[in-house]
Amino acid sequence: MPPAIEERTLLVLTLHGFGSNPEVMLRLSVPAVGEDCIVASLRAPNQAYASEGPSDSGSPAPSAGPTSDAVAYNWGTRRHPEVNIKLHHEIVRAVAADLRARFSIDARRTVLMGFSQPVGLNYRFIGTYPEEAGGVIAICGGVPKDWAEEDKCDKYHPVTSPILHISRSEDEYFPADYVRGFPDRLRAHAADVEFHLLPGKHRFPSKAAPLIRAWRNRVFAD
Repeated sequence: MPPAIEERTLLVLTLHGFGSNPEVMLRLSVPAVGEDCIVASLRAPNQAYASEGPSDSGSPAPSAGPTSDAVAYNWGTRRHPEVNIKLHHEIVRAVAADLRARFSIDARRTVLMGFSQPVGLNYRFIGTYPEEAGGVIAICGGVPKDWAEEDKCDKYHPVTSPILHISRSEDEYFPADYVRGFPDRLRAHAADVEFHLLPGKHRFPSKAAPLIRAWRNRVFAD
């Protein structure tokens, strides 16, 4: 929480990646969005012992057997995707409603942010509930496969909230040639899409902060 909450204060809901935790994501998010924002880091609903504690990179923990009591969280697996999507939506809507009421923050000044796994879920969320956020920040994640499918064009609503999508050139999970198509795919439902491809692997980019601050100043100028 910032020292003072004003009419221009932003509420940022930030979601961690697979095998990480909300404490790590909070440490990464606050310097990126600014200490004058209210930043709420949400914990994914599924937990398991991690082979190592999540690093400050925000990347997934290694897949070997557990060597400590460290717990890592995730937003679901490929099985039962409908259940995972529904639960994600319920969690985000509940937290957003609670915090907006607590701090008197308008939905238009709410930012939905995610690293890796929840990026696609966040896109599904804003396409389903476009009135729930005034902006979306996506880092090192993907676009839902059905986002731009012509036979499912009515599945998602038009998204007026500006989107900032940041990918990495050496991402092990989302190759550069693949992510270069994200802007066009996102524009199937979103009118304002800003895309950046930064050098590096599947990590929360340290150089993302200036891009996020500039985007924030543009989107929430008034």
